[in-house]
Amino acid sequence: MIHQILFFIFAAICVAGALNLLLQKHPINSALSLIVVMGSLALLYLLLGAQFVAAIQIIVYAGAIMVLFVFVIMLLNAGVEEDTHGSRIAVYFGVPAVAGLVGMVLYVLLQSSHIDYQVQLGAFAKPTKDVAMLLFRDFLLPFEVTSVLVLIAIMGAVVLARREP
Repeated sequence: MIHQILFFIFAAICVAGALNLLLQKHPINSALSLIVVMGSLALLYLLLGAQFVAAIQIIVYAGAIMVLFVFVIMLLNAGVEEDTHGSRIAVYFGVPAVAGLVGMVLYVLLQSSHIDYQVQLGAFAKPTKDVAMLLFRDFLLPFEVTSVLVLIAIMGAVVLARREP
């Protein structure tokens, strides 16, 4: 039951982040909303039992790709930074969301403190090896083509941002 509730909470955060991504006028705020979407997707993957995919989602997409997006946005100088005095959305939605997440974490920690878990250290080796073999053997060409496309996008941003002397 708790998994279904968490699934709908994280799905709502994902949809709200995607809507915020589309409704923002400033590209940096849109990129930050995309990070929220990537983080909530990683939490959904964790609920589904795909720890490796969740870790890759955070490391590759929310980390590296979003840094690249923010770099390109800054390089293109896509907008003038506005000085605001805080965000009402952060106060109305962020503070209760953080309080709720802290409450859920405390609840889970207090409920599971008396349960004895048996953890096997080599339990995840085979699925991780299978994913790695698929990525670097069967899908090596699309993986490398994607990296070349990202490189072309960076070079295109540099050319577009170049100022004529």
